[in-house]
Amino acid sequence: MRKVKPASVWATLPMLALLATASVALTACGAQIDRHGHVFIDIDLDQIQPGMSKDEVQTVLGSPDTTSTIGGDAYYYISTTQKTVAFLKPREIDRQVVAVYFDGAQSVQQVAHYGLKDGIVVNYYKGETPARGKDITLLEQLFGNIANRQMFKDQRQNATGIPGPGL
Repeated sequence: MRKVKPASVWATLPMLALLATASVALTACGAQIDRHGHVFIDIDLDQIQPGMSKDEVQTVLGSPDTTSTIGGDAYYYISTTQKTVAFLKPREIDRQVVAVYFDGAQSVQQVAHYGLKDGIVVNYYKGETPARGKDITLLEQLFGNIANRQMFKDQRQNATGIPGPGL
């Protein structure tokens, strides 16, 4: 009988390198969860009762993320959770809004809780500025600029070589 030699270390090295590369690639594609805004604690939210003043609400919950004076005073405390996978754009997976409404005497009238399923209750700043104007293609931009310029017209009006009214 012949003896079978065990596989050499050099034969398994490429396989180990392949496994290490695959594991790094798979962990890089994992989702990243980011939380922004107010941190809600149920004990603090339970302390807010009708009849409390604005100062008492700020003592318990802190400064509001935004306020409103349309249709009565209100404090809004906002929290969002976003999920980012690899290089893709972040996607909002959860939103909590606690709205504390005040009456004319500046005391708490109602506390409301809103979530992502309730839609956009507060239009908050997303870090994106909407572009105004016409959306045009690259070719439309190029040909539009050529049409607007007087490239082939002699712009010199006087003998000095300076564009402008003649002498």
